[in-house]
Order: sequence, then structure tokens, then C-alpha cells
Amino acid sequence: MARRSSERPTTRRAPSAWPTTGLSYGGDYNPEQWAPEVWREDVRLMREAGVNIVTLGVFSWGLLEPRQGEYDWGWFDEVIGLLHDSGIAIDLATPTAAPPSWLLHEHPEILPVDADGVREQPGGRLGWCASSPVFREHALRITTALAERYGDHPAVRLWHVSNELGGGNARCYCEVTAARFREWLRAEYGTVEAVNAAWGTAFWGHTFTDLDHIEPPRREQHKVNPGLFLDFERFSSDELLGHYLAEAAVLRAHSEAPVTTNFMVGSGRHVVDYSDWARHVDVVANDHYTIVNDPVREQDLAFAADRMRGLTADRTPWLLMEHSTGAPSWQQRNRAKAPGEILRNALAHVARGSDGAMFFQWRASTAGAEQFHSAMLPHAGTESRVWREIVQLGDALRRLRGVAGSPVEPAKVALLVDEESAWALQQGLKPHRALRYTRETRLWHRVFWQRQVLVDVLPVDADLDGYDLVVLPTLFVVSDAQAARIEAFVRDGGTALVTYLSGVVDGTGRVRGGGYPGAFRDLLGITTEEFRPLQEGETVRLSDGGEVTDWTEDTNLHGAEAVVAYADGNSAGRAAVARHAVGEGAAWYVAAQLPLGSAERIADRLIDELGLPRAVEASSGIEAVRRRTPDGDVLFLVNHSDADETVAVSGQSLLDDASFDGKAVVPAGGVVVLREGAAE
Repeated sequence: MARRSSERPTTRRAPSAWPTTGLSYGGDYNPEQWAPEVWREDVRLMREAGVNIVTLGVFSWGLLEPRQGEYDWGWFDEVIGLLHDSGIAIDLATPTAAPPSWLLHEHPEILPVDADGVREQPGGRLGWCASSPVFREHALRITTALAERYGDHPAVRLWHVSNELGGGNARCYCEVTAARFREWLRAEYGTVEAVNAAWGTAFWGHTFTDLDHIEPPRREQHKVNPGLFLDFERFSSDELLGHYLAEAAVLRAHSEAPVTTNFMVGSGRHVVDYSDWARHVDVVANDHYTIVNDPVREQDLAFAADRMRGLTADRTPWLLMEHSTGAPSWQQRNRAKAPGEILRNALAHVARGSDGAMFFQWRASTAGAEQFHSAMLPHAGTESRVWREIVQLGDALRRLRGVAGSPVEPAKVALLVDEESAWALQQGLKPHRALRYTRETRLWHRVFWQRQVLVDVLPVDADLDGYDLVVLPTLFVVSDAQAARIEAFVRDGGTALVTYLSGVVDGTGRVRGGGYPGAFRDLLGITTEEFRPLQEGETVRLSDGGEVTDWTEDTNLHGAEAVVAYADGNSAGRAAVARHAVGEGAAWYVAAQLPLGSAERIADRLIDELGLPRAVEASSGIEAVRRRTPDGDVLFLVNHSDADETVAVSGQSLLDDASFDGKAVVPAGGVVVLREGAAE
């Protein structure tokens, strides 16, 4: 099987200093869209807003290198000089997200090919194949030229490789990619016999006699061999990572500034294996956008932030590289943010470990595909609510500069996520093809988030020392070693909660025999003899009063005790939720897709039994997180409800001159940040 991320040598360099003094504030700056006189106005307004860093050059390749090997640095030098003279740091991007027209014209073969064999047309995002040696050669040439010219420039505090890698070129199915995939398989497996054994190719008569006969999983992907599909996903992540590493190596050879690239971590994004990638970026950074039809958008934000914090073993601060001041441009109905939501979103990210809040983009574009995407400086200009809130946020981040570099308080709950499980679950002829990996990850994060219990969202191979509870939601792909780690954690006194469709297949995608949940059945003291997906419109009642609408199982207890049972239906009387005492700890199995209320009752019991700490005692509308600074704990209280909320705390506000002696009123939709202790 493919290598796990923990087995790959890291290339991450711990940055000697954060790119800015205090928290980072700014956004993508695209001066090439504007006349030089606008640049001067931009810099003036950036200072008014409190901006201290901008991302520069993301889409500038065609202007910096208008013809192969011919460079025009004049305008770029001027912009960098203006920013530097105004004390604004630069996150300098390699412009490889946007190949110039001359390159696409001369080498159309670099464009990605989709699963139907159709080559993409120029004009989109990331219009290049990660396996293309032609593109790699040109990309490294512009990266080298940029690094040689600006590698020692004092304004360049951070390097930014390309942009949202995989956001438009996550998978390519061209012949060059196919050849590279075969090379990858040779490196991973060695022989065609090993591939056949891993993938179980005898089914449907798909046995290979030569590795050169293997093709990427084009078309009809749900009918593709699961092992082939899973390995192609791993390979595709590796190819994009290889491109990142090639550019990063050039930058590191010419500059001491840290290197990053912007991830797209959210509850529903599984573009690449970010747990692997995080080992190779000096500053872990993320782009996060709320989704209009998400009923709990603020919890999706918290989930993404908790995952970003969990991607580094030392829990060092990360950076929110992009989010929006209002409506994006790529959803069906793009939602403008409510008054106060800009501050609320930004500070929720900071509370959970981001040492800054940056946006796409600084000035709203008047042309191009994203001409209606919101920005820090909107089309309406400075006489607008958005601008006033941007200035307000800049002031808030300046006041909170003391939290920069500080860790978030330690969590006692870990929730394990895994891109490989997400890839495997959402492909193929599964028992219930409408199920989504993110449903359970979001549900179990949500029930603790609503109770102000901090959760670290971790890679599956992360160190579990210090946690009291580990949640494994639909962890479909599990190795023997990973299962053994969870069992050792429980036997040593920890508690594990495992949901349905966990441990079902091994690292090759093969189903584990002997009954579900496969790798965990002995630990859980339970087996499932048959999955029983509910049909559309079918429901099953639970003994706790809840109602299941999608997934049930025919379970048999082997040492575990039922906590919740099916009250009717074909599985009536069997355990829907079970608990098994193991060593000094306990292992829970959730064999049904529980409704929110049932999951909440389990969370309440676990909080009580394990003594899991709540940041504050408050209603579910209050988000509460602490960061630990040398001068004491800083408590962030974010009110997502439409009513004022009173919280029992004492301390001094860091956003204004208020003090709190025993209680703080958090306004509806508002934020209170205080240094805890006696009120002054």
C-alpha cells in the first residue's frame, strides 16, 4: 500500500520570525488590474485600515514574463517599493497559478485532461497538469527569476507557492499522467503481482500482466476498482506536492523567508492529503469560505480552524490566508455577510489559532471572472459598511497583537480525519452511495462545539497523548498499526468513540473479513453482520426517542453493553449505540446515523463521565476559546445567536475599555475578548 504521511521525511523549516509584528492583516493585492495612481491610493488606504501584509503577484506571470525568458520587472519593483516604504510586508507569490497565454499557445499539452478524456481550455484556474515536465520547466524558471531578484528584499517576509494547488487541477487523466502513475506504482509496489494482490483484480477479470497496462480511473469512476481509485487519489496528491516541493526548493535556495501555500481545508474539501502536505510548509495557511446553504456556517469555520491547528505536531499558530468580507462569486446565490459578521468570522479564526486574518482580495475587481467577489475595499469604496468594518477589524487586530505567537489552550478531545477515508467512501458501489464522509465529522465536532468543549481535529496518525476522548467518524480506511494505536490508547485509560463505516477496509481498499467494523470489532466488543441502509422515506425509531433516516446495522454484542437500541424496524432490539469497557478505558460504537439530539445526549454523558472541560458555561450560541499568552489567558467569546448572552467571567476587555466583574454581556452577533482575571 502507499506510504503514510508519517513515513515521509519532512522539509518544513520552522520560521525564525512571524512575517509581521503582531497579527497579520491584509489580503491578495493585484495592482496589475489598476493604473499606477491607484497604487498610491491603495497604500494610503491600507495604512488607514491597519493592513500590515499583502499577498502579491499570484496572477502576474504573463506581465512579469511577457515572452519566454524576457522579463519586465519595472512595475513590480515600483509596487514592492511603495509597499515597503509604507511598512507593509509582502507575502510574495510564485505566479504559477496562471500560465501566460504564450505558454498555453505554444504548449497546449500542459492543460489538464478530465476523466472523459477532454482537454481543458485556457482561461480557467490552474490550467496545468502536475505531471507535465514542460510546465515544470517553465514554472521553475519564473520561480528562479523571482527568487533571484527578490530573495533578499527586506519587504519579502513570506513566500507563497502558486495558489490553492489542486483547486482547478486536482486530477489529470492525460497520457503523461498515466505514465507517471505507472512509475508511482512501480515505486510503491515493485511488481504487477503485488498490485494485483493489493487491488483484488481477479474480480471482473481485471488481472494485469504488466504495469504498463494500467490506466488512470477514467469515466464511470463509481465502477472502478476501489484499490485503483484510492491509489490514483494518493498519486495525484503526491504529484501536486512534488510540484510544490520543486518550487519551494528554489525559493529556499535563494531566501531565508518562510515558504507556504494556501490550503483549502473545510469540512467538505478533500483535494489533497493535507496531513502529508503540512509537513512541508513553514507556515501552515488556509483559505476558508462559508457556504450559503450550510445551516451551521460558523461551525464549519470552527471545524476548519481546529483542523488547521491540528495539522502541525507542535500546534504552532497558522495563518488564515483568505476569507471574504461578503459574498464570494462562485456559489449559486452568493450571500452578503450580515453587519458584524466580518469581525465575528475573523476573530473566530484568531481564537482558534490563526495569527492573522487575510482576505481575497484588497480591492474589488471591475473585470474578470470574479468581478463581483467581495473585497476589503468594495466597489462602493470607503463610504460603505464593509469598509467601516474593515477599519474596525484592523483596529481590533492591533489591540489583540499580544496574542500573536500564543498557543490555544490544550484540548482534551481529538477528532481524527483522513483524506484517504473520504476518497474511498465517496467512490464506488457502496451500500449507500448518498452518504458523505463529512456528515459524521461535522456532527461529532458540532455537539462539542455547541458545548464550548474544544476539539483538536487531527490526522489519523497524530500523537494522542494528553487526550481523554478520541472520536473516529467514518474512518473507513484503517491499517492494522492504526487500529493497534487506538486500542492501546483505550487500554491505557482513554475513551474512543467509533462510528459506523469505520475500520471496514484496509489500506489497499480491501474489506476486512469477520464482520464489521473490521479493524475495531474486538476493541468495540461488537460485530455487525449486515449493513441495513434505510430506503428513501423509511425511518427507524431509537430507544432514546430519536429517529434514524439513513443508516442502521444488524449488530451483535460480544462484551459491549447497549446504550441506545433500535426500537422498531428489522433491527429492533439490537444495539444502535454500544459501550465496551476495555482495560482502564472504554470504547463506544455508533452503529446508526444518529440525529443531532441523540448525538447531543451521548456528548453530554461523555462530558460528564470524563470531566471534559468547557471553556465557559453558556448556551449553544456562544463560541468560547482561550489562547494562552505570557500575560495570562485571553478568552474569546463569539455570539452567533440573535440575542444578547450573559457569560460568567471576569477580566479586562482587549477590544475597548470595558471591564467585567463576574459577568460579561456578549451582544447578539458580537464578540468580547478579555484577559481573564480580576476586573480593573
